[in-house]
Amino acid sequence: MNTIDVKAYAKLNLSLDVLGRLEGGYHAMKMVMQSASLCDDIHIALTEDGSFGVQTNFGFLPRDDRNIALRAAKEFLAAAGMQGTGARLRLNKRIPVGAGLGGGSTDAAAVLRGLNRLTGAHFSRAALEELGARLGSDVPYCIAGGTRLAEGRGEQLTALPPLPDCGFVICKPGFSIRTPGLFARIDSRRSGVHPDTDGLIAALSAGDISGVARRMYNVFEDVLPANCREIGEIKQLLLDSGALGAVMSGTGSAVFGIFSDLAAAEAAQRKIQGRCRECFAAAPVGEAETE
Repeated sequence: MNTIDVKAYAKLNLSLDVLGRLEGGYHAMKMVMQSASLCDDIHIALTEDGSFGVQTNFGFLPRDDRNIALRAAKEFLAAAGMQGTGARLRLNKRIPVGAGLGGGSTDAAAVLRGLNRLTGAHFSRAALEELGARLGSDVPYCIAGGTRLAEGRGEQLTALPPLPDCGFVICKPGFSIRTPGLFARIDSRRSGVHPDTDGLIAALSAGDISGVARRMYNVFEDVLPANCREIGEIKQLLLDSGALGAVMSGTGSAVFGIFSDLAAAEAAQRKIQGRCRECFAAAPVGEAETE
C-alpha cells in the first residue's frame, strides 16, 4: 500500500491565556484545547521518484513549501531516513482559513500521523510531536488531539478528562484577524483578567458541561480592534440560540458555542446559518491514533 486517507480535525480553544513573552519572540501560553469533528480530508500518496506536490480545493492556498502540510511530509520522510521517497498530497479543506481553528496545523499533524502509519516508521507520539513543533506551535497538540492542557508556546501537553458529550456550533465572519497584531496588543494590555483554567479543568473532571461552558474565556477578546465587533455579535447570537457558553477560538476570527448535545447544536446551526459567512455544527473528538 502506498496511499492513505486521513482526517485533520479542527482545534478549539476552550480557554486561552497569554502569560508573557519567551525567548525567540514566542509567548508563554496556557490553553485548554479540544478537537472537533469539523475536518479536512487528506489523501497521501508516496512517490518512488522523490517528487513532492500538493493539491487543494482552496485555490488561494500555496502549493509549494509555504504549505505547512507539504513541509510536514518532507520533515517526516527526512526524519525516517527515506531519501528518494516523496509524497503527493490532496487536501479537501472544510476548516475555514484564518479562523483560529488550526486548519494549517491540523493538516500538518494529519500528514505526520498518516505517514507514520503508511510507512510503518513507528515513531512514538512524543517523536511526532517533536517533529511537529518544528513546523508550528499548534502542531504538537493537533497530533495528539482530544482534550488537553497546552503550555509553553503550546507544545507542552497534558492530557485532561475528555469533554462530556455535547455539540458545537462554529461560526466564522467574513474577515480574518492578523495574529501578530493581536499579540502586540496583548503585550500592551493593562487588564489583569485571566481564564479560570483550574476551575475549567475541575469541571472537566466532574463531567460538568455547564461548568466548562461558563468558564470558557479567551484573553484575545479583550484586545480586539474596534472593527471586529461582529465577533461579540456572533457570541450573543449563539447564546440566544441556546448555547451554554460561547468564545472566540485562538486569535480568531471564528467563534464557537457549546450546546447540551449535537442535536441542539444542529438545530441552532440551521437557525443561524445565513447570518454568518460560514457556520458548522460539530461534536467533540477524542485523542488521535498515531500508529
